[in-house]
Amino acid sequence: MSVMGQDRSLESVRKALSHLHEKLGLDFSFQLWDDSLIPPSDDEKNKLRLALTDRTVLTRLLRRPKLKTVIDLYLSGGLDIRGGTLFDLAERRPKGKTKKLIRSLNKSLLLRNLFPLLFARTDQQNVQLDGQGETSGRGSKQNDIAYHYDVSNRFYELFLDPEMVYTCGYFTDWSNDLAQAQRDKLDMICRKLRLKPGDRLLDIGCGWGALICHAAAHYGVTAVGVTLSEEQLTLARKRIKERGLEDKVSVELKDFRLLEGTFDKISSIGMFEHVGIENHREYYLTVNRLLEPRGIYLHHAITRRGKTSDAKFNRKRPEYNSMLKYIFPGAEVDHIGMTARNLEAHGFEVHDVEAWREHYARTTELWARRLMERKEEAIAEAGEERYRLWVLYLTGVSLAFTRGTLNIFQTVATKRTKGLSGMPPTRSDLYKTGHD
Repeated sequence: MSVMGQDRSLESVRKALSHLHEKLGLDFSFQLWDDSLIPPSDDEKNKLRLALTDRTVLTRLLRRPKLKTVIDLYLSGGLDIRGGTLFDLAERRPKGKTKKLIRSLNKSLLLRNLFPLLFARTDQQNVQLDGQGETSGRGSKQNDIAYHYDVSNRFYELFLDPEMVYTCGYFTDWSNDLAQAQRDKLDMICRKLRLKPGDRLLDIGCGWGALICHAAAHYGVTAVGVTLSEEQLTLARKRIKERGLEDKVSVELKDFRLLEGTFDKISSIGMFEHVGIENHREYYLTVNRLLEPRGIYLHHAITRRGKTSDAKFNRKRPEYNSMLKYIFPGAEVDHIGMTARNLEAHGFEVHDVEAWREHYARTTELWARRLMERKEEAIAEAGEERYRLWVLYLTGVSLAFTRGTLNIFQTVATKRTKGLSGMPPTRSDLYKTGHD
């Protein structure tokens, strides 16, 4: 394209984006590839802007106006957030109903100014991360887990708490920091499991071993953790040795379905999402097999809102499908009604269900902000595309929990037997302070 043609194209883009800015009432600016701002502004108090870093961005969006295109452009740097964060951009999204906002636009003006971009030349390159988009299934489950968790231990250390707990924190006060929230979460899990000296605890999907170490050190249990991540296994064993817990705690790189023997208590904290709905029956039957009669099982898992029919529930929003493709290949989440039904159908008695949605909104926000604060270290460790992907994921999940499109519950159940369950008559013991 000639210089004159480029100038005309740039002016057309300015007209179109100026119209969008005005009609949608946007509270941020657009920054074009020549560094010009729409609308022009020197307001030092409002520097938030959505940057289009090259002239092909709009062409790609016009040719394929889908969420995947937006994500690919953000991961490659074609779209960028400057003068703020994704949280700031989400807070300043257009107010009002989408259909009404679209009706307010001058379609003729937009078509006249943007139509030529449809035919502009692009050297399109989709972002490709190793393992991205693998299909679920029993044969690929370990690959799916490795894709997410084997980025590097160092990468996760940049934004997690000192204990490396990569699941929802528990905020006894919303002002608590991440380390306190995770300590309180570990202790709450131990209390819900009614752990006592001599108990045998199994933690399915044990991560870097924080729960099993905490339970052994403070509650006197013998604990076994299983993971499918080589990176997690290495660090977990290192930490167990450093804390002198080798006689009480062990970690295995193993599918929990291959375990033998039984346990007094079993926990599954943030692992169930990787199972896949078609494997739920096998999952619950295996947990039941591994649990002693009247043993306690704590099920901690993300859910989606239930719908009036299974068909409606199975229709997934584009944001959800994108999370599975880019972040958790092979993962699926159920709804809390499905959780309770499956537990009862597979030999459990449900005793307690507690919603932690707002706790996870806060946890993921803190993770995202901590990662952004250590941007340069994260890029050096995992590359810019993966850094951007994790920031996008953590921010998006935090917003989903804040808005209630995602939920999370802790469900306590026992292995059903005839007669009394052996559970305490009240929940008062759950809310004592400290631990034994």
